[in-house]
Amino acid sequence: MPTEQLINELQSFGVRLVDPKAGGDSRRGGAGPSDHMPMTINGATVMIPVHNAPAFESPYVVDKPDGLGRSRVSRGGAVIGEVKFQLRPRFYERSTADGIPYSKIATLHGRDVLATTILQTCIRYQSRTKTCQFCAIGQSLAAGRTIERKTPEQLGEVAKAAVELDGVTHMVMTTGTPPGSDRGAKILCESAIGVKAAVDLPIQGQCEPPDDDIWFTHMRDAGIDSLGMHLEAVTESVRARIMPGKAQVSVERYFRAFEAAVPVFGRGQVSTYILAGLGDSKQEILAICERLVATGVYPFVVPFVPIAGTPLESHPTPPPSLMHDILAPLADMLVTGGMKSSDIKAGCGKCGACSALSTYEKRISA
Repeated sequence: MPTEQLINELQSFGVRLVDPKAGGDSRRGGAGPSDHMPMTINGATVMIPVHNAPAFESPYVVDKPDGLGRSRVSRGGAVIGEVKFQLRPRFYERSTADGIPYSKIATLHGRDVLATTILQTCIRYQSRTKTCQFCAIGQSLAAGRTIERKTPEQLGEVAKAAVELDGVTHMVMTTGTPPGSDRGAKILCESAIGVKAAVDLPIQGQCEPPDDDIWFTHMRDAGIDSLGMHLEAVTESVRARIMPGKAQVSVERYFRAFEAAVPVFGRGQVSTYILAGLGDSKQEILAICERLVATGVYPFVVPFVPIAGTPLESHPTPPPSLMHDILAPLADMLVTGGMKSSDIKAGCGKCGACSALSTYEKRISA
């Protein structure tokens, strides 16, 4: 089975672990790839669901790993590939001077990405009439797995340790949306300054489009190397149904923000996260991706993965065939447009672990 096809299968269906403790730490709740575990498949490190409803019923089974973290994935008793689990990051063993474990400040995503949610609360999350129905930003906070606000000093301390101990090569900083028209850009600026004062590490900042485009220049000057502004869904009807609060910022406002941000950060250094499987058709997703690429924005399309405890916990994942039908032409679009994941300075698109998109890119470029 080709690597990209296997990744699509595993990310859509998840896996059942023979040994639930295999691979050490996995993510529950929070922002980003939750209820997942990183696994390396044919050299590609990807986030695979292990804790949600589809995973519990998955036809794919991963054996107990050997002493080097190597295992096999099978379906119907037939081995179809090999996977390798990651070792627990060494920086997780450390704590700040006031006793906060580093893992509550930032976590390892994929193979070499440090990720943090600076503000673990959101104005959208406080009301079920406004919240993004797929979001679990409050779950990890309620469970005590993180802290509500990470300071610039804490982020710099942890980032320096992650680089020195675990070879982290870039960082993702996202945030719940706070009150105010900057929509988190100010917090990102303060945090980036704190990290860059401690260690020279490429950073992607992620927030909703601020009302004033001058924030793009402020974020770049603070040390943010690439920017993510995430549409999640691409049609207004799906956005209004799935994320009624965030949908108040229209798709057209996102595009005005993209057009203002690309000249500041550079072509391919602005990206957007798109969740396939929420109701947008492949034609609608590919049409918006064509427009994004023409604007200079990297569309990072990933399969929607339901998270336990959210309103969409029982929502089906997209079939692997849908992901193939989107990612194959999208990869061709990106390579033709001169925007590859490997050229992004920092962020989700560069990491690529939540989608098979970069694997399709590599196949086309080979």
